[in-house]
Amino acid sequence: MSLSDDDAFALFESCGALKTGHFVLTSGRHSDRYFEKFDVLRWPVHVAALGEELAARATAAGIVADVVLGPTTLGIVLAYEVGRRLDLPVAYGEKGPDNTRMVRRPDHLTSDMRVLVVDDVLTTGGSIRECLGLVASVGATPVGVGVLVDRTGGTIDFGVPLVSTLSLVAQSWAPDELPEWLDAIAITRPGSTGKK
Repeated sequence: MSLSDDDAFALFESCGALKTGHFVLTSGRHSDRYFEKFDVLRWPVHVAALGEELAARATAAGIVADVVLGPTTLGIVLAYEVGRRLDLPVAYGEKGPDNTRMVRRPDHLTSDMRVLVVDDVLTTGGSIRECLGLVASVGATPVGVGVLVDRTGGTIDFGVPLVSTLSLVAQSWAPDELPEWLDAIAITRPGSTGKK
């Protein structure tokens, strides 16, 4: 099965995962569009289709990895599925006591590994940078980043290839830059991680 960006967009729409309104994102920025990844990733059939497509796009981009790393929470689900499709083991970047990313089982991420980092929705790249920091802290080599939705349209550079199942420019604003029309809509605060 192969998904185009239009197919991926339709998949998010079909399960009610694409929301419109006034949202404060986990980055603190405001947007009139929100991708509720919990609404799409609660369906195993969608996880399988999106994971398969993300794995295929990573392969097409020439990304060769030894392990797939995903941050908690939904990054774990996605890492598992991408790892399954690529026949690779997975590692999970959990929050440690000092709130930085860590792997609780150190042998799952070691200095000799090439690492594909995957996550759900890219807005500012906070979770991905945390995972890349984790990769660097053990001396492993990042070789690629994969996301379900890239809200930046490919404008963030992580220093490695970036692939996504859906890439678009979904505008967001700092709290002090809100357009009047958006400021007039009641705020919804999805997510609660507080990432920047």
